[in-house]
This record gives sequence, C-alpha cells and structure tokens, in this order.
Amino acid sequence: MSTLLNEKLELARNFVLHTHRNVFLTGKAGTGKTTFLRQLRQLTSKRLVVVAPTGVAAINAGGVTIHSLFQLPFGALPPGALRPETRKFTREKIRLFRTLDLLVIDEISMVRADVLDGIDAILRRFRHRSEPFGGVQLLLIGDMQQLPPVVREADWTLLKPYYETAYFFGSLALQKTPYVSIELEHIYRQADQRFIDILNSIREKRITASQLAELNQRYVATFSPPDHEGFITLTTHTRSAHQINSAKLLSLPTPSHILSATIEGEFPENAFPTDANLELKVGAQVMFVKNDLSREKQFYNGKIGQITDMDAEIVYVKCPTDPAPLAVSPLEWLNIRYSMDPETHEIREEPIGRFVQHPLKLAWAITIHKSQGLTFDKAIIDAASAFAHGQVYVALSRCKTLDGLVLREPIPSHSIKSELLLDEFHEQVQTQTPDEHELWQSRRMHQEQLLLDLFSFDRSDFLTTKCQKVIGEHKGALEDAFESGFNSFASLFSDKVRGVAVRFQRQLQSYFSEIQLPEENPLLQDRIQKASSYFKEVISQELIPLLENTPRKSRNQQVQALLRETIDELGLELFIKLRCFESSQGGFEALSYLKNRHQAELAYQPSSRVAKDHQENRSGPEIGKPQTLYDALVKWRHEMATTHDTVAPAVLSRKTLAELIAVKPSSPEELLKIKGFNKTKVRQVGEEILGLIRKYG
Repeated sequence: MSTLLNEKLELARNFVLHTHRNVFLTGKAGTGKTTFLRQLRQLTSKRLVVVAPTGVAAINAGGVTIHSLFQLPFGALPPGALRPETRKFTREKIRLFRTLDLLVIDEISMVRADVLDGIDAILRRFRHRSEPFGGVQLLLIGDMQQLPPVVREADWTLLKPYYETAYFFGSLALQKTPYVSIELEHIYRQADQRFIDILNSIREKRITASQLAELNQRYVATFSPPDHEGFITLTTHTRSAHQINSAKLLSLPTPSHILSATIEGEFPENAFPTDANLELKVGAQVMFVKNDLSREKQFYNGKIGQITDMDAEIVYVKCPTDPAPLAVSPLEWLNIRYSMDPETHEIREEPIGRFVQHPLKLAWAITIHKSQGLTFDKAIIDAASAFAHGQVYVALSRCKTLDGLVLREPIPSHSIKSELLLDEFHEQVQTQTPDEHELWQSRRMHQEQLLLDLFSFDRSDFLTTKCQKVIGEHKGALEDAFESGFNSFASLFSDKVRGVAVRFQRQLQSYFSEIQLPEENPLLQDRIQKASSYFKEVISQELIPLLENTPRKSRNQQVQALLRETIDELGLELFIKLRCFESSQGGFEALSYLKNRHQAELAYQPSSRVAKDHQENRSGPEIGKPQTLYDALVKWRHEMATTHDTVAPAVLSRKTLAELIAVKPSSPEELLKIKGFNKTKVRQVGEEILGLIRKYG
C-alpha cells in the first residue's frame, strides 16, 4: 500500500510540475489532499496562487477566496453576464494574472460551474489568450462525495438554460480542455478496516442493509456523556449547534471571560477562524481551530478538550489523551494578498490582514459543514435530517474509529443521498486516471509546444502589420521618415525573422521524437542552441535598434499616440523573445524557459514615455516634468490611477486621451462632449483637466 501511495502522489506531483495538463486531484476523506497542497507549494518553481470558495477554507489552505482574487459577484453568472473589461483590477493583479502558471482551487466540490467560467473569462481577458482559462494550468482539489456547492433556487433558474449541472465539471470552459484525474486511495484518518468499508460504501452509495445495521448499532438513546470524555456533536443545522453550545455554556456555574481578538488590516468577518469576542468559562468544552506549528505539536485542528483554568492571557485546556492541561496562548492567522515582488518579479504572498486570538471555540457542537477537514476521536453524529448530498459521509468520516462514534438518531437509508450525475462523473474519473506513459507523453507534448511558442513570431507579425495599416491610413499626418523607417524594419523582420522562423518550425517537427523528450534530445538541443544564437543576434543587433530609432512624431497627436502604443507593444514582444533566446543558447529547459519568459515581460521598460504609462501591468512609470499636453495628461492619469489603486485606462482610456488632445475642450460643456466623460466625472475632475489644457494646450 505504501508503494502504491507513493506512486499516486508522485504521479500527481509530476503532472503538476512537468506538464501543462489540468489535474483533478480527488480522494476519500483523510487521504492527504491538503498535505499534498502544502508540500507542492514548497516544490514547484511554477508561479502559482491558491484559492478556495469560502473564507475559512481559503485561510486554512493558505490562499485567498475565489471572489476576492477575481472580483466576481456573488450571484449567478450566466454566460455573457460577466463583462471582464468592466472589472477594475490593480496593476499588480493584472501582472499576476498575466504571469500565472498554475491556479490551485481547493475544496472544488463547493465551486459552482458558472464561477469557474467567471474565472475563465477574467484570465482570458487579461492574459490576451483565447485558450480556456487563458492558458493557465489548473489543479482542482476536492472530493465530490463531500459537500456540494450552494445553489439558490433563483440562481439555478438563471443558470439552468446553460448548464446541465451546477457542479464544477459542468463548467463550459472546463469541458473545452482535457484534464486528468488522480484519486488518492490510502486513508490516514482511520485504521479500522471495518469502519473504512462502511465509509467507502456510504461514499459510493452502495451501502448494504447489513452495513447500515452495523452502523446503526452506534445509536444510543439518551446518550449524554460527561464533558471530560471529549465528545462533540456534529449537526446538520447552524441553529442546532448554536443552541447546544449556548445552553451548555449557560449551565456552567463559573464566571464568563470574554477574550477579544486583535484584528489588523483587512480580515473579513466571514473568514474569522473563531469568534472575535470569544466567551469562555472554566469547564467549557472547546475545540482547537489551528494546528500547533511548534516542535512539540501539542494540538491540532479539531482536537477537543475542557477548560480547567484561565486568566487574561492563557487558557488551560485538558484533553482526554494528555497527562496535563495545555497552556494555550493567542495565535495568529494571516489574510494574504498575492502581489509581485518588484526586485525578483516573483509572486509573493503579502499579508494584508492579521487575526490574533486563542485558537479555540466552543465545541459541544458544530455543524457538519464546519467540520469538513477536521478529525475527532469521539463524536455524536446528528445527521438523520441530512438535507444535502455528502453530509452523512462528511460527518461520519470525521471520526477516527467506529467505537468513538455515537448516533443521535439512527441513519435512515434515504439520508444517504445519491445523485446519478455524480455517480456518472465518478465513473468517468476512473477512466481518466493516467499512467506513466500518459505522463511521459504529456511532458513531451508540453515541451514541444513550448518550443513552438519560442520560435513563433505570430504576435510580432500581427503588430507589424497593424503598424503598417495605421501608417497607410494616415500617411498625410506622418513624417516621411516614419514610413520609410518602419518599412525598413518590416522588410528586415520579414526576411530575417518571420520567414526563417516559419521554416525552422517545420524543421523542429522533424526533430520531435516519440522516444525522447526535447530536453533530452541532443540533436534537437544542438539545433535549438544554433537557432537561438541566430535570432538573438538579429533581434538585438538589427531589429530592436532599428525599431527604437524609427521616428514617431506626427502632426496628429491621436495618430501619434496609437503608433507609439503599437510600436512599444512590438518592442515588448521582441524583448521577451530576446531574453528567451539568450537563455536557450545554452540549451532548452522547460521550467527555465517559462521563468525567463515571465521575467522578461515584467522587466521590460518601453522606450517611449506614453508606452511606459500604458504598460499598467508592469512596474510603475517614471514620468518627469511635462513638456506637452500629452505628457501632462499622461502624468495626471498615472497619478490618479496610483492614488485610487486602479489602472490608468480606467481613469482615461487611450481614445479619450487622444480626443482630449485633438479637440482641446475649453469649458465643462465642451468636456461633456468628449467620449468617456459624464456629468459626475466632469464635476469630479473637469477643472483639473481643463487647467492642464489651458497650461499645456
């Protein structure tokens, strides 16, 4: 079993680290999915972020919520309802989206299909790529036999015309991209095979009458254990859990103590791991809500105990299996935000909020929903009124042993809810389990695609053609030197780069081998090194100097702005190619190529001042003293964007900027006629804009 376990984990790691395949990592409760995620973050060199559907799940996974990262509304999102172009993201977040390699979604069973499609829309929009999820690799972690997504009837009315199911696998984007499924099988939480068999039968909805009868032998009428035994009640409804805890606390004769949390920065209330004002008494039954990260490992998330003493700083908790009470002091939870390190250009986890509180909560009872991910030695299960798929399984699987489990009511067979759609999905998962051969093929295809991308100049070709089209449409407004200079660039690009690259891509195909990875193919590596040296020389010695020296002045400011922006986009593409070819002169290695490509995109500094401002997803522009109206408006726009934590085009779009320069309005009434201005905007910033026009126009 150990060998099989290691093989499954290693297979999952290799698919995530060395391929671009999307991965659905599943497994029964207690099989180590969360541990896998924790280890993965230490192993991968890919740029990743972790998200989860709820605040508590996100804090536990060390990530952020889906809705906060992607700024999605909480209601239903029918296809086409989300308009990504209207979402206002900071420059930092756009940079994060554009350089992301891997998106990890934990507790995927609770994510709705339309939410996954909302993520797809945002990533495609800001990565400027049409592939599902903008080409980002997905790692989806969860067990579909556990808690389902919450779908209100009104939301499903809106979604039903588009989706067969609200579960994540109903996502229209996900259906367009293949993924592999890997199911972890070894259970760490339980060791009793008899109990494991019952749990597996419930999970797979094939429990026999004899198994159900054996389970229901754990029903004990009027069971009321003393608190020192450490039983916790798991119930289906929040109200029931609250009533049990309140009544138990009130019955204790000892005085109440209110422990107040320290909350700093941004930490939303729905993500609080315990009460901000925690009312406790000596004699109260409590549960730890955090793992002890110290060397002693004295407690874990879900451990039950009883308070024996307390003062202003320390709560003493006696757990049934410990020889003496544990001294519990306040611990810290962090709310993180993903950002870009300006020095290394790596994705970093930046703490934006801090919650400090004793890692305890009242625990005579909690809801089954809140128990997901926890482990208990002793539990009273009140699940006869289970109303959602997976509730009975989640509740029972929290327990380590059958002997430590007591039923408040017998479990009726109808409460073990089955869904035909999930049964079909589980069968499909079994057919998608990959083997080592598929892993090898996926690695090979991933490396081959990266090489084809490396030697593709399609984007540069598109931008070159775009510039030529603008030049052709506005010849009268351009200096003659501009047209001749850019035509020289276009001719050189066509002869020495585009044509050569197309021919080399055809040659690459002949070097691709069914029996060797590109990284391990010496003949292919030799060709890559020689081609990289050639393209590096042409780009660095000829193309970039020619592009930078091309005149960019026009008698029409609007045309000049459009050309500046397009030429600097072209400069960015060439800069990225140059950096990638430089790194490939010594040989091609997939992860190194990805890293260099992202670093180049982040490090690029456009040659023109306006382009610096337009590259809002890169490091902030350094705009000096304005010399023209254009410079003044660009500088003002940048300052406004920085002040209000938004992107420059959200303040003034490129078209609005160009129209202001062409029209030069002199009054609020004339300013209202400019596209992008309304009465509110004129009232807020009109005088500033008009003042700049008077000074520099």
